[in-house]
Amino acid sequence: MPVFSTKSKEKLATADPRLQRLFNEVIHYFDCVILCGNRTKAEQDAAVEAGNSKTPFPQSKHNSDPSKAVDAGPFERKEAPIDWKDRERLTLFAGVVLAVSEIRGIHIRWGGDWDGDTELKDNSFDDLVHFELVD
Repeated sequence: MPVFSTKSKEKLATADPRLQRLFNEVIHYFDCVILCGNRTKAEQDAAVEAGNSKTPFPQSKHNSDPSKAVDAGPFERKEAPIDWKDRERLTLFAGVVLAVSEIRGIHIRWGGDWDGDTELKDNSFDDLVHFELVD
């Protein structure tokens, strides 16, 4: 059975307990890695500058303590922990996360379907590893 690495556990520990519960269950069904939970101002500024986020500090759900957002994706056993070009696998992983969240009553939004209408081609910005709480 897959388990989180120490780094993933540390990053997940910065997130809201509901996200911790969610991803601690997801890993039983899909081997995954936690890329980030809480982001500092410098980390958020860098994410915006790199084009990986559109939300300035402190408006991102990653900027709360605990974080209301987690970036996570399917773990790859190749050169890198995530294959960023494998849109299909990222979407498959998101489907598992969304299904487990629905079963557990944890309301989230995925960065591949911001409006939650299950139409994946209507986003103006895709963040396929982003999962955030909807309160």
